[in-house]
Amino acid sequence: MIKFTLGIIYSTFFFLGLHNFFDKPAGPAVAPPELTITPFSGPEVTPSPACLAVAPTGEVFVGIDMIGSLGKDPGKGRILKLIDQNNDGKMDQHVEFATVDNPRGIIAKGDQVFVLHTTFSKETGKATGMALVVFEDKDGDGKADGPSKPLIENLSNTKYIQERGTDHATNGIRMGIDGWIYIAVGDFGFHNATDRSGKKLTMLGGGIVRVRPDGTEMEVYTHGTRNVYDVAIDPYMNVFTRENTNDGGGWNVRFSHHIQSGEYGYPLLFQHFTDEMLPALADLGGGSGTGALFMDEPNWPEKYNNVPMMADWGRSMLYIHRVTTDGPTFTQKEEDFIKLPQITDLDVDGSGRLYLSAWDGAGYSGSPTKGYIVRAVPKNWTYKEFPNLTKASVKQLAELLKSASAVARLSASQELISRPAKQTAKASLKVASDQELPLYARVAAIFTYAQAMGENSIPALVQLSQDESIREFALRALTDRKNYLEKVPVEPFLSGLKDPSVRVQAIAAIGLGRLERKDAAAALLQTKTPASFVAPEKDIEGPHATPNSAIVLPHLAVQALVRMNAEEACIAAISTENSSLALWALRYMHSKKTVDGLISAYNQSKNENVRKQILITLSRLYRKESAYDASWWWGTRPDSHGPYYKTELWESSPAIESFLIEESKKAGINGKPFFADLNERHRMDIAAFAVAEKLAAAEEPKVDLEKIKNKKGQVGKSSIEDVLLAIAKLEGDPVKGKALFTSQGCIACHSINKGEKMKGPFMGQVGSIMNREQIAESILKPNASISQGFATVMISAKGDKTYMGFITEETATKVVMRNIAGEVFNIKAADILSRKEMDTSMMPAGLANSLSYEELASLVTFLSQQKK
Repeated sequence: MIKFTLGIIYSTFFFLGLHNFFDKPAGPAVAPPELTITPFSGPEVTPSPACLAVAPTGEVFVGIDMIGSLGKDPGKGRILKLIDQNNDGKMDQHVEFATVDNPRGIIAKGDQVFVLHTTFSKETGKATGMALVVFEDKDGDGKADGPSKPLIENLSNTKYIQERGTDHATNGIRMGIDGWIYIAVGDFGFHNATDRSGKKLTMLGGGIVRVRPDGTEMEVYTHGTRNVYDVAIDPYMNVFTRENTNDGGGWNVRFSHHIQSGEYGYPLLFQHFTDEMLPALADLGGGSGTGALFMDEPNWPEKYNNVPMMADWGRSMLYIHRVTTDGPTFTQKEEDFIKLPQITDLDVDGSGRLYLSAWDGAGYSGSPTKGYIVRAVPKNWTYKEFPNLTKASVKQLAELLKSASAVARLSASQELISRPAKQTAKASLKVASDQELPLYARVAAIFTYAQAMGENSIPALVQLSQDESIREFALRALTDRKNYLEKVPVEPFLSGLKDPSVRVQAIAAIGLGRLERKDAAAALLQTKTPASFVAPEKDIEGPHATPNSAIVLPHLAVQALVRMNAEEACIAAISTENSSLALWALRYMHSKKTVDGLISAYNQSKNENVRKQILITLSRLYRKESAYDASWWWGTRPDSHGPYYKTELWESSPAIESFLIEESKKAGINGKPFFADLNERHRMDIAAFAVAEKLAAAEEPKVDLEKIKNKKGQVGKSSIEDVLLAIAKLEGDPVKGKALFTSQGCIACHSINKGEKMKGPFMGQVGSIMNREQIAESILKPNASISQGFATVMISAKGDKTYMGFITEETATKVVMRNIAGEVFNIKAADILSRKEMDTSMMPAGLANSLSYEELASLVTFLSQQKK
């Protein structure tokens, strides 16, 4: 597929690890009556459209991807430029703009087109990584003038792209009004991504990275998401995503508000350390989020405007999320909007034309006969030509900053910063200072001014920060660029921490973290932790997708304290009313000074609760995450125990171990469970605290699937078509279906309840993802298409041992595998010689052969009711 670095298949079609949905696209586009949908281009021109972008003037750039998410052969991708010359909603001219493989994101800006795509070696034909590049068309012939210029290289994990294709890799790109390009990174992460300045960056896992349009100043914006495919950015720089998190553990699509510097927890904090992360705003059930857009165009109906629009490939639906301010963040309500078969992307031009791309059943590796583009416009829409900005004066461009159109404001802003800086500065500052103008206009002007003037913008931005109506944005602009932070005064941010607006407080905390001034630590430490700052009970999954606005400010304060490495201030605060926040921050500060300070504070404290929290903090510091070198990754079904994935000891580990053992001796027999729990919770692996490990589900009864499938009944004697027609007319009895789920062997490989040990694909929500016919087809045709992450795996290990099954758990040190008979094997990672995914499903065909039509209908009905 495409944007399926979002793990598209897991959550969408994880039933038995397979599906045949590609043969059954969801049908034509269906939209509200206020809109008109027009077929724009078909598969003869735009097959397998993975992404698209629209220029303000209406030219549509489409990324054609005949590799898809699982293909590995290069030479099958391109960027097409489509033109609707008479504005009737149908493409009447197209040209191949450039050739690239696996296009995953596009931005059209003037004569530049930014593209995110997979790179391949000409010599070996193998993937070498992903890159953000820019093409130019200076002569206006609709074709790139020459080769692209790389802005960021190595923007994904080469090892896993080669092994698995672009699934889970890096995806959509979008520019904010601040001029940064925001990049959606799937949980492949990346190693040694390199920007144009030579700066290198490594990230284990997913999140959002941003970079300037010239390819410099690359930095992490947020971290801790799974497969996020694209970003929606509103006029006030609120960033929203619809990311996929289903890997068989019952976790679903999540809608998130991304706050700069935030840690969103996947997978290491996702279960047992949810108090430390920023939660998603909603768990939305099964699906696979793809393209995203914040719609802000004046000629759109009010009910469909000023909203994030989120495509979901798995549900074949474009959703609207109604967001409502909740302190420094939001709450949301999801609404169906436009139905489109396997929708991949969307974008809008300066005239209000919304374009959407449909994969339409093109399969995992693309199809030359599937996929198309449609145009959506409001009823009674009339075309209005977008002005040629290169011919506009600075005064005219400044007027466009006041436009109610987000497309117009962004386009004008980008054109203005290419003009003489003094002229742009004067014009944009005038708009930013005008208190009679709408907030969106002043915000656009603030960021335009900051980009045009660079460090010379500091005095005026400080002055603008005195205006309470735009303080948040002036403060954000002051610390937006790291290359002149040393000249930015700290006082406006210290004042911002006490501002009546919690949004200003949040921006102030973020800004202080970027300034890295340790003298601000004392002010940050005064941030209160809420009652919701409570670690989940042992073996209980915490709330990782429940809005919690109260946790945002302390979370940001902790991130800032860690960034400025404020060890001394945090240690000093242990004995004060701010100890909770201080100890939270110290969990991440692996230094001898921290450890010595914690031990000293423990010995001086008379408060038993504080002493207990210090022990917890020291145990957390015993190990640290190994530096990521791209030779390993956590796989599609990650170890979510946390707080680390691949750990190592460090210089203060012996001192921590000695101290904890001594304290456990003092505590005696009554204190033994506490230290044993610390050992397990933080994965210290200290022998003195160890307890015997329990093997996973080794005692479960074996199921003879061969015996089951060899029985012949009504289903086994009929064609699949006849079976599907029959059960469509039968209601089925879910009570009987539940019994059949066990007797037919389904229970050997699938769990129904979240509390059960995960085996193969989780079945507890299949009814919210697939209809009865699709479920039946998946049972009858198990090899039609195997879900990513649930393929049969063959492992060869030392001692001439071979294992075949699916992975139920994977850590940095072991793999837990379950075979078709239900047997469980714990295999040391160090013993694995080879590992290969098989082309066939582990589920044998024919398990339903012995059933009557009525029995199969009952089983299907039971499964269709699983919507947890």
